[in-house]
Amino acid sequence: MSDTDGKKTLGLRGAGARPGNVKQSFSHGRTKNVVVETKRKRVVVPKPGAAATPSGKAPLGDPSKRPAGITDAEMERRLKAVQAAKARESEEAEARETEERERAEDRERRRAEQEQKEREEREREESLKAKAEEDERRKLEAEAAANAAAAPAEETDVSRPTSRPAPAATPRKQEREREDAGKRAKGGDDNRRSGKLTLNQALSGGEGGRQISMAAIKRKQERARQKAMGGSVEREKIVRDVQLPEAIVVSELANRMAERVGAVVKALMNNGLMVTQNQTIDADTAELIIEEFGHNVVRVSDADVEDVIKVEQDNVKDLKTRPPVITIMGHVDHGKTSLLDAIRNAKVVAGEAGGITQHIGAYQVKTEGGQLLTFLDTPGHAAFTSMRSRGAQVTDIVVLVVAADDAVMPQTVEAIAHAKAAKVPMIVAINKIDKPAANPNKVRTDLLQHEVVVEKMSGEVQDVEVSAVTGDGLDDLLEAIALQAEILELKANPDRAAVGAVIEAQLDVGRGPVATVLVQNGTLRQGDIFVVGEQYGKVRALINDQGERVKEAGPSVPVEVLGLNGTPEAGDVLNVTGTEAQAREIASYREKAAKDKRAAAGAATTLEQLMANAKADENVSELPILVKADVQGSAEAIVQAMEKIGNDEVRVRVLHSGVGAITETDVGLAEASGAPIMGFNVRANASARNTANQKGVEIRYYSVIYDLVDDVKAAASGLLSAEIRENFIGYATIKEVFKVTGIGKVAGCLVTEGIARRSAGVRLLRDDVVIHEGTLKTLKRFKDEVAEVQSGQECGMAFENYDDIRPNDVIEIFEREEVTRTLK
Repeated sequence: MSDTDGKKTLGLRGAGARPGNVKQSFSHGRTKNVVVETKRKRVVVPKPGAAATPSGKAPLGDPSKRPAGITDAEMERRLKAVQAAKARESEEAEARETEERERAEDRERRRAEQEQKEREEREREESLKAKAEEDERRKLEAEAAANAAAAPAEETDVSRPTSRPAPAATPRKQEREREDAGKRAKGGDDNRRSGKLTLNQALSGGEGGRQISMAAIKRKQERARQKAMGGSVEREKIVRDVQLPEAIVVSELANRMAERVGAVVKALMNNGLMVTQNQTIDADTAELIIEEFGHNVVRVSDADVEDVIKVEQDNVKDLKTRPPVITIMGHVDHGKTSLLDAIRNAKVVAGEAGGITQHIGAYQVKTEGGQLLTFLDTPGHAAFTSMRSRGAQVTDIVVLVVAADDAVMPQTVEAIAHAKAAKVPMIVAINKIDKPAANPNKVRTDLLQHEVVVEKMSGEVQDVEVSAVTGDGLDDLLEAIALQAEILELKANPDRAAVGAVIEAQLDVGRGPVATVLVQNGTLRQGDIFVVGEQYGKVRALINDQGERVKEAGPSVPVEVLGLNGTPEAGDVLNVTGTEAQAREIASYREKAAKDKRAAAGAATTLEQLMANAKADENVSELPILVKADVQGSAEAIVQAMEKIGNDEVRVRVLHSGVGAITETDVGLAEASGAPIMGFNVRANASARNTANQKGVEIRYYSVIYDLVDDVKAAASGLLSAEIRENFIGYATIKEVFKVTGIGKVAGCLVTEGIARRSAGVRLLRDDVVIHEGTLKTLKRFKDEVAEVQSGQECGMAFENYDDIRPNDVIEIFEREEVTRTLK
């Protein structure tokens, strides 16, 4: 198609043409128009400067040349859309140019700041170099002046300056010139940054976000000073004593040697170990590295953490007299606690279940003469042997209570053994002399069998006859104790860190873990940080035996200590430490050591032991139980009593023992193990009771240890297999053997002894050797089947599934009986 000027025109493209692709002009009359391709259509846009229509609107083109279906209004709308798009494009281009210009200005500004900073750094280094050169010059001038004064006869030209340039100045200048020449050859400063500015560089102000450390600056200054002085001087190697534990991290090893971590890692790699700074190496490998770096090795172990609580030797001048610690020992129901009650004017025994002391009580008594005495009342039952043993370990004097009407008993003998093992003096208190059956001389005579010779028997052991009911002899007993304490000359240093022993420990619901501590040396004060066994804590409160709060407790004073993080074991030693970190570290080490010891004790070391243990476990029936008690000593005593119950076939296994109320955790463990829960002076809380009822877990409560031990023993006896006993009821001799159709061989017998029963078991003896054991198939008297045949009568017998019978064989008739067994 051609326009009026004879020029070729372009047809419209399809609907899929891309916008803004083609812009070509064509003639329409005398006006030049521009074809613009939009997203769907192409439209004709008047060229800038073209004349508008009389209505003031843009020319819409020749209607004859316009695509079909396009009205003037549609054409006008499209033209306006194109114009708006071009205006928006021009605004965006202008905004981009402005942003680029601002970025360029910002880059220039940062580059200028960096160059200024580098320039200042170079100026500072040059000033330091100049200062070093000046110092060297002055030093040389001083040396020259000293030389001139030492040799005055030598002619010296005073007009010539004595100073001479530093020897290091010329090489230094040449080095700087070489650096400048290298930079010029590279086309600029090496420190000049190139490329885009990153956010890390912009925030840190340095290349790659790295800052020069103070140590690096000092090393640089030291190198500059050494160069200015004429050469490098080797720094003297500092040899250090490096403490080396059993295992150490590589970075920690480098820190202890004051060496670079990279150097240590490199040394390990040279020795064939590809490790990083965060890995752990053994002590032998670390020792090689330490020796390679020229340091000394000091081997230490984890146990060295306890060095802070080592026993200190007290100065004799600091020792002061302390009250004696007296332990009351003896057989059960011999009146130990009643005797102590009479001394204290208290009624302790009324609060004990069944009148039996279940715990170790610690009391302090002041006599009429003003002397303080500390008493430990230990239980007398056999299950509390370990508790009595701990009482003997912390005591100074043992008072052995023996009932005058009962004489020496098994627990009395144990108390004597504990006192002798502790190597402490003993005083015999013969109690219950007010009873009609009292015989004090029999007690003294019985004590001779156990190498206890009292004074009235020409021995050295004091003996006093007392009565806890009437009070007779109590003054004599206190006088004997005071005399013995005066002989011992007991002293301690109260002005030092406290050391004590845990007499008893329990978990109080309102106060948390509470430990009864007998202070043995030093003074325990409120606020002290301590470690006791595997536990540690800070003294939150101290409560004496009267229930009063005190600020401190000196030697031989029993107090309840609050503030522990857990319940300690009775018998643990309490030590005061300097910081909580030390106490925590010591407790952590002890806990780990105890765990390793328990694991080692329960593990089989050889294959034979493993097989033997497995075989033993198959043949032994176990009764699992859980034990919860009110105090630690009772729980330990119950566990020891449980270990003694059983034999080669049955044993009692304590799955868990603890202090405090029975909780849901205990019920869950009991359910999983199928074990009952034994509560000694404790009760289950509401949630634990509900859980136990739902899951069918049995909870038993006890307040006297006799009942608990007896019940567990009876339950364990039920696991024993019944004993089978054989009772021989008769003998028969075979006279003749007959063959009977349908039955087989039948023995014609004569019952020679006892009785023959159809239901009994039989053995066939030939030449007194058992050749068969079984049951009878038939027992006949003449032609009738009978239940039994008396002695002296003849009968016919046939064995079940056995026919090898001969004349003169002997038949032994017996019955089996099951006997229920019990544990002793």
